[in-house]
Amino acid sequence: MIKSVLCEILGIRYPVFQGGMAWIADGRLAAAVSEGGGLGIIAAGSADGDYVREQIRIARSLTDKPIGVNIMLMSPFADEIADVVTEERVEVVTTGAGNPSAYMERWRNAGIHVIPVVASVAMAKLMTRLGASALIAEGGESGGHVGELTTMVLVPQICDATNLPVLAAGGIADGRGAAAAFMLGACGIQMGTRFLSAEECNIHPVYKEKILKATDLCTMVTGKRLGHPVRSLRTAFSRDYLKAEYSSMPDDELEALASGALRKAVKEGDLEKGCFLAGQIAAMVKKVEPAADIIKEVMDETEPILMGASKWVK
Repeated sequence: MIKSVLCEILGIRYPVFQGGMAWIADGRLAAAVSEGGGLGIIAAGSADGDYVREQIRIARSLTDKPIGVNIMLMSPFADEIADVVTEERVEVVTTGAGNPSAYMERWRNAGIHVIPVVASVAMAKLMTRLGASALIAEGGESGGHVGELTTMVLVPQICDATNLPVLAAGGIADGRGAAAAFMLGACGIQMGTRFLSAEECNIHPVYKEKILKATDLCTMVTGKRLGHPVRSLRTAFSRDYLKAEYSSMPDDELEALASGALRKAVKEGDLEKGCFLAGQIAAMVKKVEPAADIIKEVMDETEPILMGASKWVK
C-alpha cells in the first residue's frame, strides 16, 4: 500500500485529499472521505461561521478520523470562520482565493496543520517561510477558481521551491494521474471533481448527471475580466456569462450576474442560472460509488504503475 510522509503527519491511511468545493463539500461528504482513509475537507465557500460549525459537528458525529476545512479567503466571513476552525479544533485548514498570512500564526498555535493551495512559486515560498505544514499545487485543469499554470508544469516547480510536502491537484481522477503526480515530486493528491460522483456527495441529481455525461471539451473558463477565473461546465449560464464578460456591462453588474449561481446549480440543478463547477477530468467520471471505493480504486491503480507495470515501459 502506498504511504507517504503526509500519512504520518496527518494520521490518514492514504495520501488523498478531497477538494474543498463550495456548497458541495459538506460534513457528510468530508466524513465519508475521512472514513475511507483520505482527508475529508468541508468547504466554507461564502457561507457564514454558523454553517461551517454545523458541518464540522456533522462530520465529527460520523467519523473520529481527521477532517479539514477549506477557507476561501475572499469570503466576507473569512475572519469569522478563522475563529470557528480554531474553536472546533479541526486538524487541517486548507486555503484558497487569497493569502492566509494574517491567520497562519493563530492556526499554528492552535495545533492546526495549515496547507494552503498555491498556484505560483512565489506563493509557495511565502507559505513555506510562514510555517505551512504542506502545500497543494493546483493546476488550471481543476474546477472552480483556477490559476494560469497547468498541473504538469506547476507541481515540479513547487516541489523544487520548497522543502515541504506537496500535494498535486487539478486533472487527477485515477491511478494514472496519481502516479504522474508522484513522479513529478508530489507526495499526495487532491481530487475534487472525482468526488462529485460519490454516493455521499449531496449535489442535485441534474448536476451529478451532467458530470456522468461529460465529454472531454465540456468545461470552460469565465471570470478573467474580474481577476477571478473559474472553470465550470458549459451551460446556458456559462455561455451567457462569457458573452457578458466581453460586453460593455459594468463590473459590478457582471459580478452580480454570478451571485448565487453555484448554489443554484448545487441545490436546484438550475441549468439556466446555475454555475456547475467541474474540472477538465469530468469526462473520466463514469459511475456513482461510495467515497471510500473511489479512494481505494485510485490508490490500487497507482501502485502497479509506480512499480513499472505500464504497458509502454519495461
